Amino acid sequence: MENNNISNSNNVIAFIIPSLMGALLFLIPLPIGTDGQWTVLIAFLSSNLELFVSGVITEILAMILVLSSVGALIGVVQPDWMMKRPFLKGLFVIHPFWLFIRFLGAIFAVLTLFEVGPEVIIGVGTGQEVLYNLLPVLAIWSFVMGMLLPLLIEFGLMEWLGTLAQKIMRPLFKLPGRAAVDSLASWMGNNMVSILITINQYESGYYSKKESAIIVTNFTITSIGFSLIVARLLKVETLFPSFYLTVLIAVFVAAIICPRIPPLSRMKNDYYEAAGKQIVEEAPHNISIPRWAFQKGVAKASKVPATTVLLKKGLFNAADIWFGMLPLVMGIGTIALIIANFTPVFQIISYPLIPVLEWMQIPEASQAAPAMLIGFADMFLPAILGSNIESELTRFVVGAVSLTQLIYMSEIGVMLIRSSIPVNVGQLFLMFIIRTIITLPIVVLIAHLFVF
Repeated sequence: MENNNISNSNNVIAFIIPSLMGALLFLIPLPIGTDGQWTVLIAFLSSNLELFVSGVITEILAMILVLSSVGALIGVVQPDWMMKRPFLKGLFVIHPFWLFIRFLGAIFAVLTLFEVGPEVIIGVGTGQEVLYNLLPVLAIWSFVMGMLLPLLIEFGLMEWLGTLAQKIMRPLFKLPGRAAVDSLASWMGNNMVSILITINQYESGYYSKKESAIIVTNFTITSIGFSLIVARLLKVETLFPSFYLTVLIAVFVAAIICPRIPPLSRMKNDYYEAAGKQIVEEAPHNISIPRWAFQKGVAKASKVPATTVLLKKGLFNAADIWFGMLPLVMGIGTIALIIANFTPVFQIISYPLIPVLEWMQIPEASQAAPAMLIGFADMFLPAILGSNIESELTRFVVGAVSLTQLIYMSEIGVMLIRSSIPVNVGQLFLMFIIRTIITLPIVVLIAHLFVF
């Protein structure tokens, strides 16, 4: 069958052209960003769309959060007109706990928008951070990706790259080769891209539960652009080549170790029940890997659904994020930032880290310790908290470690908990701590030996 597919020139064209477009959009950086900064087209398009709607996006999102809560409240009684429509049923018939969080998110959004209520909720570091900074990015990226992601995953690009990369990904990271696409998309664009790709591939039967958990906790690498922002906030941008290389080395080592130890090593390799196992990357013995990769790509392209089907699926995925996930980000994200900014929780849990940092000869260890753990709440907090540290060495270490931890609740954590990927808050926090334990010595060693 696949040889017939490859002999059909229409299928070859259907594989090559959309796949090239997908690679250009998601994986290949170009000098098109601000001041000629290298970035991928998907990031450029999303940023410009966000700028275009910046005058109204916050009000629209607040209204969506309110509608989401009202719809979920109606869903409690499960009316026939809602239950007969899978789209509405999927959006609004939810567990009572998530209903509560949706209402909490809507309340936080309205209070923050109209600047009514206690500062602890509507302040710059809490409600305003989520409503004005996190939600617009999530909303715009999810919409643009919903429309363009099929170019990356439906026309054979992942099959082609995945088959070529399997000899590296499987022995090193215990992952199928197509996971390399998730990592590249995250590295070049945005780590939310990697999360959405992984969720899609898990629900389509191309990743097992264990593989999905490994990818989302080890390969959602923060983009070069965001890493540069962190470096600027911490005033180490002049050291950026060394800074980002340190991050990549530490992330690489952690990605080798983490899948081989609990909790990831104990997860099952079962596939999503609704899809079953769909992936086949191993090449037959009588064919070369490059030719098999090409055949797999063409075969996938030959089965692409109609354009209208892809557009409807993209719109549903975007609506699911807008009505289903954004209220949770507003609710849980605000609570996480309140805990981080107005309670001593992270200060207290960081006490055991202080003597470790002192032993590692890190200056201002008492200030660095909470900055290294507060990133579990939000990715910006370590840079904000560490920006007042005088020692450049310490700021370098704080920033690099924060970028290697990868897991934070205000955005990525909420996306994962709400998704079908079987990870919970406890596992995410444990992985956050494990990643910190692994990457901290690596970052400190490189900083002492090669940078300072």
